[in-house]
Amino acid sequence: MSDTALPGLHHIALTVTDIEASIPWYERVFGITFQMEYGHEGGEGKLLADPAWRLVIVLHRHDANESERFAESRTGLDHVGFAVSTRAELDAWQQHLTALDVVQSPIAETPYGDILVFRDPDNIQLELFAPPRT
Repeated sequence: MSDTALPGLHHIALTVTDIEASIPWYERVFGITFQMEYGHEGGEGKLLADPAWRLVIVLHRHDANESERFAESRTGLDHVGFAVSTRAELDAWQQHLTALDVVQSPIAETPYGDILVFRDPDNIQLELFAPPRT
């Protein structure tokens, strides 16, 4: 990529089994709110974002979905990783998730950063990363 700048991430779109149950979960966990709804062939999408639209998560429901839980071992999405600036922020997220009774892993310290893993109501793995300590 010679003169092409790396693109920024615009949004994450996830297929869920119960869109009405997933909306409040994502709102509570990430502090984002429902912004708009739109239909698409074979289902619907609901967009959630913070007021500045820095974090945008779109939840999709598809008529053909057979209500199976997510498994990262299938082809497609493995997990979604979010960045935080410091270990202190990661610790604050751990406290936030605990207060919401969100099941989570202990924070793992790795050579590439500290990681906190948790899952949404459909078992989609979400991770928060803090940069490696120097």
